[in-house]
Amino acid sequence: MPIYEFHCAACDEDSEILVRSLDWRGTACPRCGSKKLTKQLSVFAAGGTGAESGSAGACDKGGGGGGSCCGGHCRGHGN
Repeated sequence: MPIYEFHCAACDEDSEILVRSLDWRGTACPRCGSKKLTKQLSVFAAGGTGAESGSAGACDKGGGGGGSCCGGHCRGHGN
């Protein structure tokens, strides 16, 4: 089951909830219990491009002195 982002109209909070994609209506807000949720458009990250896509060491090949990001985790510049 995928994780979706929802916004609760009752408590005005956003939450990530693991639900069936077509059967989410009636899901309760994990913060306040309200069922006034609206599904939000989620952003996602896909790893790699070109020849390195899917290779085990793709995240370790940051290169350059400016730091690197892989899978949402960034290194360099104090991150």
